[in-house]
Amino acid sequence: MFEELKKIVFEQNLELNRRGLVVYTWGNVSQIDRQAGVIAIKPSGVAYETMKWEDIVLTDLDGNPIEDGLRASSDLPTHVYLYKAFPEIGGVVHTHSRYATAWAQAGRDIPPLGTTHADYFHGAVPCTPSLTDEQINGKYEHETGVTIAKRFEGINPVHVPGVIVKNHGPFSWGKDAQNAVHNAVVLEELAAMAYITLGINPLAEDAPKALQEKHFERKHGKNAYYGQK
Repeated sequence: MFEELKKIVFEQNLELNRRGLVVYTWGNVSQIDRQAGVIAIKPSGVAYETMKWEDIVLTDLDGNPIEDGLRASSDLPTHVYLYKAFPEIGGVVHTHSRYATAWAQAGRDIPPLGTTHADYFHGAVPCTPSLTDEQINGKYEHETGVTIAKRFEGINPVHVPGVIVKNHGPFSWGKDAQNAVHNAVVLEELAAMAYITLGINPLAEDAPKALQEKHFERKHGKNAYYGQK
């Protein structure tokens, strides 16, 4: 059932490992088939080295399993909430990649210091506030999604395809699982660049607004001219 969807999600989970964004069983990738009402996601606690495409878990849009098999990632409720909150997205990624997680632990947005950042994110990568004790002790993973969505009030999730959850780590998303993984890789690189930049010059300022807009618009604007038609 949904063999192609499972294979896509399996391959993109392996891509996290190939790109060095995960350690051991950390991290997960999902993709949604909105027409069919199905989400495919990595199984919980299964090593990338031993995982098979058949192990990928299928759920409905409320996170309920639709076939017998392994248990879904514990982060599934966050993915489910993001799919509902951001109807434009088709894939979600969560990692504990080193530099993005460091920014999350510091509780700071990742500032748009240069054109590399502006090529992919329209402004800072936002950091959420801390979850409350009530949220942590309640439906924790669901509340993580709630907190992300609330932080994105007034922010276009298509133009800012990722977030860092305070004290936790990054989530990214995209039009599908492959695009979401691509954005996760970029987010980690931007986090590393910003860390190094502020280490060299703690007083470094955001890139000029006009420069940020130019780089974002030439890739994502209505008159974008980066790449091939």
